[in-house]
Amino acid sequence: MLFKDVIRKKRDGETLSAEEINVFVSGLADGSLPAEQVSALAMAIFLKSMSFEEAGALTLAMANSGVMLDWSQEGLDGPVVDKHSTGGVGDKVSFMLAAITASCGCYVPMISGRGLGHTGGTLDKIASIPGYNPTPGLDVFRKVTKEVGCAIIGQTSDLAPADRRLYAIRDISGTVESIPLITASILSKKIAAGNRSLVMDVKVGTGAFMESIEEARALARSIIGTAKAADLTTHALITDMSQVLGDTAGNSVEIEETVDYLTNSRRESRLDEVVLALAAEMLITGGLADNREEATERANEAVTSGRAAEVFAKMVTALGGPADFIERYQHYLPKASVVVPVLPETEGYVFAVDARAIGNAIIELGGGRRAVDDVLDLSVGFDRIAPIGAKVGPDRPLAFVHAASKDAADRAMQNLRAATHISDQKPADSPVIYDILTSA
Repeated sequence: MLFKDVIRKKRDGETLSAEEINVFVSGLADGSLPAEQVSALAMAIFLKSMSFEEAGALTLAMANSGVMLDWSQEGLDGPVVDKHSTGGVGDKVSFMLAAITASCGCYVPMISGRGLGHTGGTLDKIASIPGYNPTPGLDVFRKVTKEVGCAIIGQTSDLAPADRRLYAIRDISGTVESIPLITASILSKKIAAGNRSLVMDVKVGTGAFMESIEEARALARSIIGTAKAADLTTHALITDMSQVLGDTAGNSVEIEETVDYLTNSRRESRLDEVVLALAAEMLITGGLADNREEATERANEAVTSGRAAEVFAKMVTALGGPADFIERYQHYLPKASVVVPVLPETEGYVFAVDARAIGNAIIELGGGRRAVDDVLDLSVGFDRIAPIGAKVGPDRPLAFVHAASKDAADRAMQNLRAATHISDQKPADSPVIYDILTSA
């Protein structure tokens, strides 16, 4: 078949056959389809969407485009579970969850991605740790997961290679927000990694790809329904992304907050609520807890006892990072040349935030990508970010910017001020977790 006819068919809103989807995925995997045609079909899917059956066929085809891991032969004494976020600004939750749930008896083989659009990438953040190997090969991935309980790596060429290429092209072609493409990308990696249960963190708000509750629920149902067809038990939480999650946004600064959280020295309240809720759901789907109260208590104890920090430290070391990273993380993480406070133009309360604009400000600082092959400055970003409802003024900055130069810092200050609405009225509290879905 001529692939331009497949593009034309979807452009006109018709349903693609399994054969046509398989041709698309094969061309992605072996590189025979040029990026222009991949981008064209991705845009057609973005504009015309896909049926549940099409999205399911795309998911399974991409999962089967490479190696499919099977943990049943490894003699594991606990469930294989995972978590995935649809992406946000300041979302460092995966690091906490992998360590917490592994210390509670789960095995967490986590395949993560680089930054996508305005959102930060788990893989970029963990690359801040010197020596850490994010693409160690599947044998090492299996070994570390089995011995430590968790491993956070990027997609290797072996796992879902078709998705790996499509993921990169979506990032630069304006098709990131497509629900069927998000669904297929997420689930193809999880299925290929051999997961038996999955918890989704579907973000909603100005810093998310889904900016309304209706869109977020549609995506959650799409993921749960597609996962069910692939025999992957999936629950989804819809969580707030109307502001930065935690009080850092960047790469190394988020790893710093991760260590502080896991060592129980600094646990920002909104971040803590999301982490514990997702951890509880992972323990429930994995069969290690009967109810959310019990599961939440177990997850919290994993942090306060220090067990989660120990697991994170072991994972870092097993994947090439420093053996004393937890104790000396300030020494190892890259530092920006310029760190200055961002003072508000007027005194008052943080009333609203454009979190997407903050994500874009980090890209402008050099901490995110404009093109697929961009090299990131892992030291830049914002920390000590004032949350919505906080009083700011001459003695309380909006945040501190970490930049490579004074000029870059000045631009970042302007961007952050423009993204923040200050009012003399304190805003009402808003929920952090909007909904928990367990079926489509």
